[in-house]
Amino acid sequence: MPNTIRWGVLGAAAIATERTMPALNLAPSATLLALASRDAAKGEAVAQALNIPRVYNSYDALLADPEIDAVYVPLPNQLHFDWSVRALEAGKHVLCEKPLCLTAAQVQQLCAVRDRTGKHIEEGFGFRNHPQWTKLQELINGNAIGPVRAVHATMAKQFYNPADVRNQLDAGGGALYDMGSYTISACNLVFQRPPERVVATLDRDPVFGTDRLSSALLDYGDSHAAITVATQAGPNGWGSHQQLSVLGGTGWLRCDFPFAQARPSACEIALGDTSSVGYQPSQRFHFEPVNQYQLQVERFSRLLLGDPVASWPIEDALGTLRTLEALFASARTGCWQTLPK
Repeated sequence: MPNTIRWGVLGAAAIATERTMPALNLAPSATLLALASRDAAKGEAVAQALNIPRVYNSYDALLADPEIDAVYVPLPNQLHFDWSVRALEAGKHVLCEKPLCLTAAQVQQLCAVRDRTGKHIEEGFGFRNHPQWTKLQELINGNAIGPVRAVHATMAKQFYNPADVRNQLDAGGGALYDMGSYTISACNLVFQRPPERVVATLDRDPVFGTDRLSSALLDYGDSHAAITVATQAGPNGWGSHQQLSVLGGTGWLRCDFPFAQARPSACEIALGDTSSVGYQPSQRFHFEPVNQYQLQVERFSRLLLGDPVASWPIEDALGTLRTLEALFASARTGCWQTLPK
């Protein structure tokens, strides 16, 4: 077995150059070996800045490199499925940015390719690697707030640039695909299952056609979740507005920076129980800044090296995509939509 996993990256998207590729250089179990960019000048500039030894002018050329063990896919949303399939079939493990696919059917096809090739693939949700989520699940599993009754999740930021993929309908843009993927995935992590049925309302940008404000109720049977995501609301700084609260039968939890930490930032979980009053917590759990992208690629690499670390199957993404499809259908019809089993 090699001492590190050798990585290649398809494309020089901002999330790759600003977050994941620097994280690959920091992770002890990873080696950033190659970058493929269809813009040769950009590829060479990024490679020089990040000390990447190999640069390819096509994605296929990188996939043909026999020394690359794993591939990171940060391409526009509508390209995730095709290039994840090609990478798996080229014998590479895959870490693909969210949303993994644009349809549930594509996720099912990816599951089949994964099973046939025997390669590992995950959806790139960095937040799942943050220690606050380990603590959150520990508190819930330890009955710190009683049985979970409801989750409320919000995520918002201002995106007005027409060139931004979030504002391109055909590329899988919009608030639900971008930020809804986070909030739905988080709700499913808390409940450990997808919802049974959903209902949604969307407001679309008159020019872009993408959903710029989306709110939904997710019915898990004996418990509920409410989410709101927006691409034209909240702050316009480097971080999006984020909030997650969990209501239990005997208390509550509140996270102040639960999802995409564009920069490593301190955060906390507040816990309220029978000794707390109103919004004032009885306990606070503080977390120092950590690079969750580094934690993600280190964990993924260690998994491939055979270490007993956590992993999340892409069947989780199937539940997310089925929820997203049901939410879009609900917004069109004005009715509750039941998810397939």
